[in-house]
Amino acid sequence: MKLFNKLLMAAAVSTSLMAAPIVAAAEGLVGISMPTKSSARWIADGNSMVEQFTAAGYTTDLQYAEDDIPNQLAQIENMITKGVNVLVIGAIDGTTLSNVLENAAAAGVKVIAYDRLIKGSEYVDYYATFDNFKVGVLQATNLVNGLKQRFGDQKPWNVELFGGSPDDNNAFFFYDGAMSVLQPMIDSGDIIIQSGQMGMDKVGTLRWDGAVAQARMDNLLSANYTDKKLHGALAPYDGLSIGILSSLKGIGYGSDGEKMPIVTGQDAEIQSVKSMIAGEQYSTIFKDTRTLAGVTVGMVDALLKGETPKINDTKTYDNGKKIVPSFLLTPLPVTVENWEKVLIGSGYYTRDQIK
Repeated sequence: MKLFNKLLMAAAVSTSLMAAPIVAAAEGLVGISMPTKSSARWIADGNSMVEQFTAAGYTTDLQYAEDDIPNQLAQIENMITKGVNVLVIGAIDGTTLSNVLENAAAAGVKVIAYDRLIKGSEYVDYYATFDNFKVGVLQATNLVNGLKQRFGDQKPWNVELFGGSPDDNNAFFFYDGAMSVLQPMIDSGDIIIQSGQMGMDKVGTLRWDGAVAQARMDNLLSANYTDKKLHGALAPYDGLSIGILSSLKGIGYGSDGEKMPIVTGQDAEIQSVKSMIAGEQYSTIFKDTRTLAGVTVGMVDALLKGETPKINDTKTYDNGKKIVPSFLLTPLPVTVENWEKVLIGSGYYTRDQIK
C-alpha cells in the first residue's frame, strides 16, 4: 500500500506539471500518427493530444493507420508533404520507419516517438513514454499477490506467460520487468510453467491480438491442463486478458466453485475494469494518457521555440542508432480494491462509464 501511495502521488505530480496548459502563444502544424482505433487507449491518446495541442495554440493532423504498416508510412509521408513542423508517431512496427524519417529530417521535421520506441533511425529526436520495465514489474507483482490471495500456500503455482507484440519494443521491457520478479520464483519451484513456453520468441502475441491470445490459451489448456489446474496467467495488455479469460471461462473456470486463475493486464480499459469488478480479471496497469499527451505537448512546444525539451532518462532507450533522450512517466497498479480511487478519483473515467 505504501508503494501504491507513492506511485499515485508521483503520477499526480506528473499530471499537474506536465499536462498544464502552455500559456505562451504558439503556432505550427503537428502531425500525429497513431497505430489503430481497435484499442480504446489509442483513441484516448489521440483525443488527449488534439485537445492539449489545440489549447496550446497548435493545429493538428491526427491519423490512425489501423495496424497497417504501409498505410502508416503513407500517412506520415502525406503529413510531411503538408508541411508539418513536428511528427508525433505511435509506431505500429518500430523497425519500419527509417526511410520515412530520413525524408522527415530532410524536410526539417522533428520527430517524437510516442509510447513506442522507433528503432534503427538516427532521426528520432525524443521519446515520451511510461517506465515500461516498471510496468512489467507491477504486472508480475500483481500476479504474485493475487496467487497468494486466491490460492494461499497451494504451491507450486501453475502459471502461463503471455507477451506483447514482438514488433513493439515495449513488449520486451514489459516481459523483462515481469521476469525480474517471476524468474526467481520459477527457479525456486514456487511457480511452474507447465507448457515450458518462456521467452518472447515463444510467448509473444503479434499485433497484441486478443483472438490470438485466446487461441493460444485454448491450446495450452488442452495440452497441459487436462489433469492439472492453472493458477495464473501473465498478460501484458487488457485486450489479451479478455481473450485469455474467454478461453478459461469456456472450460469452466470461474463457475461451479472452480476458482478463476489470476490474470493481469494493462491500460485500464473499461471492459477490463468491469471484468475486475465481476471477479474475473485480477488487475491492470493504469497509464494516464492525459499526462503522456501533456509531456508530448511540452516537448513539441520546446522544440518549436528552439528550446530543449524536459527529459528524465538518457540511458535506457537505445534504438540501434542512438540513445533516444526520453521522458518516462510512472505507471500505477489497479485492482478491485483501488480502481475507484485511481480511475474515478483522477477523473479519467466517470462512474457511469464503469457501472
